[in-house]
Amino acid sequence: MKYIAVLSLVLSTLFMSGNRYIYKNNSKYSSDIIFSWDGKYLYKGKSNYSSDIVCGYDGKQVYKGKSSYSSDILFTWDGKHLYRGNSKYSSDILFTWDGKYVYKGNSTYTSDILYTYNGTHVYKGKSNYTSDILYTTDGIIPVPILLTMIM
Repeated sequence: MKYIAVLSLVLSTLFMSGNRYIYKNNSKYSSDIIFSWDGKYLYKGKSNYSSDIVCGYDGKQVYKGKSSYSSDILFTWDGKHLYRGNSKYSSDILFTWDGKYVYKGNSTYTSDILYTYNGTHVYKGKSNYTSDILYTTDGIIPVPILLTMIM
């Protein structure tokens, strides 16, 4: 069931049209847009300029800026874990995703929940309280991209 949630996130990202925006806190005001996502690149603010690209994502790896060189891989994603660089070693797991919660490292203990993501809001910790909203999205953003921008 967890993998179905991840698959639906990936497929919806692949077939979405137009930019998705990431807003600070619980806002949907254009002045509060901190990142834009076009399905391949994450941009600073409401930009589509290549000079504003923060990172790129190919469904497996997150790359620095507009690069697709293996030397510029920031993170590797396997649908459950986000690894440092081009690694698949368990010692390089930064985060674990279970379809709802983001855990620290290779853990699924409740005490290690860092974030909750429900497709529209990123909450601090294991929460769904409005006061704990860190980011609001106007569409599903891939988990590796959300984690990249949070770090």
